[in-house]
Amino acid sequence: MPKPPLPDELSEFLARPNPAVMGTITPSGDPRTVATWYVWDDGRVLLNLDAGRARLEDLRRDPRVSLTAMGTESWYRHVTLHGRVTTLEDDTDFTGIDRLSRHYMGRPYGQRSRGRVNAWMGVESWHAWDGGKPWRPS
Repeated sequence: MPKPPLPDELSEFLARPNPAVMGTITPSGDPRTVATWYVWDDGRVLLNLDAGRARLEDLRRDPRVSLTAMGTESWYRHVTLHGRVTTLEDDTDFTGIDRLSRHYMGRPYGQRSRGRVNAWMGVESWHAWDGGKPWRPS
């Protein structure tokens, strides 16, 4: 798989509010996948998790993570990132989740009663598909 940096065309794709799925590793070594919001930020990915979720515990134990972002018009166009969460930080003022909510919904996040955690993913490798064949931007 190619290593970063990603081609500009793929960075532009990732900058959109695409549907996405993140994968973590459970204590038994099985994969755990969950639909999620993300923000592409200068070669890194911001994820934000409810403080009580199992995937947060997965990341605390094993920082390896993947994220697949799918095109809004066709999920046959997608980019998968593999890497590690390099930073976990409490989102006490909801800045991180509000950033993601504005990106996807156009407004701050509505649920303010549960703790949130920002997870910054560093990208180690990637692959991309377009219509059932490798996406190779020029």
